[in-house]
Amino acid sequence: MKLKTHKALSKRIKITKNGKMIKQKAGKDHFNARESGKTRRNKRRDVKLTSTVKRAVATLMPNKN
Repeated sequence: MKLKTHKALSKRIKITKNGKMIKQKAGKDHFNARESGKTRRNKRRDVKLTSTVKRAVATLMPNKN
């Protein structure tokens, strides 16, 4: 059977040229007025995935590795 990419996940994760997986930081959508300025600034940055999560993502995105 043909392996298929998990489309919802592929839209949330970007794979760089060197194979790093990057996602946006969680909790950016709303309720940010209560956060401190430092927290809000840090949420703008993208996050590199950990090796444990990378392994799980690799099974859902077989053609992207």
